[in-house]
Amino acid sequence: MSDESTKAEGTEQRPETNCLCGGFGPTISRLVQAMAPPESANEHFRRARIEMLKGIRELLDQRIAALSKAPETKGTKFTVE
Repeated sequence: MSDESTKAEGTEQRPETNCLCGGFGPTISRLVQAMAPPESANEHFRRARIEMLKGIRELLDQRIAALSKAPETKGTKFTVE
């Protein structure tokens, strides 16, 4: 069938594609964009991720400092007569 005959009948067919989405890619993209959070929320989440990483860095720095300390002596040496 030609494009003109399908439009006249009111049953427009999607072109055959070999992709997994079956030609619904643009529709799915619009749906995902519509569900995206506003820019102010994105900025808040970005700052929260930065703060989480800073917290992890602080924990690592503390652990590194603890491991870098010189080991304490386990006792006092003295001579026995």
